[in-house]
Amino acid sequence: MTENFTVPGGHRGFHPSTKLYRFTILIFVSLLTFGSYFAYDIIGAIAPTLIRDLGAARETVGSMYTMYSIAAILSVLIGGFLIDRLGTRKASMIFSILVFIGATIVALAHSIPVLFIGRFVFGAGSEPLVVAQSAILARWFKGKELALSFGIALTVSRLGTIFSFNTGELISSHFGGYRYALIAAVLFCTVSLLANIVYVIMDKHGESALKLKNEETEEKIVLKDIKHFTPSFWYVTMLCVTFYSAIFPFTALSTDFFVDKWGIARVAKTTGGFLYQVFNNFFHMFSTAGGITSIIIFASMIAAPFAGHLVDKIGKRATLMIIGSLIMIPSHLLMGVTKIYPAYPMASLGIAFVLVPAAMWPSIPLVVKKEHVGTAFGLMTMIQNIGLALFPYLNGKLRDLTHSYTSSMVMFASLGLFGLIFALFLKRADAKANGVLERA
Repeated sequence: MTENFTVPGGHRGFHPSTKLYRFTILIFVSLLTFGSYFAYDIIGAIAPTLIRDLGAARETVGSMYTMYSIAAILSVLIGGFLIDRLGTRKASMIFSILVFIGATIVALAHSIPVLFIGRFVFGAGSEPLVVAQSAILARWFKGKELALSFGIALTVSRLGTIFSFNTGELISSHFGGYRYALIAAVLFCTVSLLANIVYVIMDKHGESALKLKNEETEEKIVLKDIKHFTPSFWYVTMLCVTFYSAIFPFTALSTDFFVDKWGIARVAKTTGGFLYQVFNNFFHMFSTAGGITSIIIFASMIAAPFAGHLVDKIGKRATLMIIGSLIMIPSHLLMGVTKIYPAYPMASLGIAFVLVPAAMWPSIPLVVKKEHVGTAFGLMTMIQNIGLALFPYLNGKLRDLTHSYTSSMVMFASLGLFGLIFALFLKRADAKANGVLERA
């Protein structure tokens, strides 16, 4: 990468051609989505308090995620074109502002309909902001540095989720109400917006100094490309929608599930100042409802880089997707129909959340032609969000109708079963296509 940005005269210090400048930009670009990840998951993190203080049904909490995903489906169709048309600076600022406005509407809302409007606006900015972040990283990093930059950005983003589940209820209880957790989400979205402003300034300076070109976003749907897709692509896509529909809609209400069924504490009991209590909550991640929910994300943060390296080394992508789907089924059933402490099946669910994405997303460039990869990613993301719109609502609806989460957990285990079937179909289709997914 360094050779791409070397300029005559051998600039040193904080010049855009230096690694110091690039990795400083990486810090701020990584922060672009920290706030949105925190704000996305804060609804699930404080679900027990929302249900108690708002008198809201679980169906209503699930619908907040549904509103987000409906907006995400629409934004996937136009987000990529907007990035290419306006450039990463203007587009990312638009998306960051939408995220901030949406989070603010949610925090200030005094009625359920206004909450839904806020989540819709938030979703309209959040999903394309992730796409813009990818385009920004492709603009500044190449080769091995690109993979590193994506890994760092994803880790920082997922820290937002971990902070959300491990501090949401603590913020609510410490400051005296759920609204303070939503205000915290606004503050973190403000940090992300400020980080975007810094990126815009640094990018503008770097563009003039290095004559950078705009990188086109990959996740952009071109309808005429769809007719070229093979059965393998559709099997991967259906596995994607069933797999993620069994993970994120589950975590939307899993904190309430753990409180409701096991009576697990919302926050770790301790004395001391607020920051000490935050640290204590992280230290007792396996004994609080929100902390147990975050095990899945924590596992992926720690193990995802190693899983990616494993896939590159051994191949076996279809096989790993089969194994991940198999793990998911008993994980959900154990929580749904037994009293076993949920931290253990959540840890096994975390293993599935590491294996399947590590094998699934890199499979797309192997099963579609290079010129169709952008459409493939965009279409797969859009279809994935259809599941993410439907199943949070169904999860809450089933809980309200049956007064337990057993039916929901059977539903999620069934999604794992369908994912397993699609993974088996994929392996058979791949064998007919000379086993490209199974090769290293």
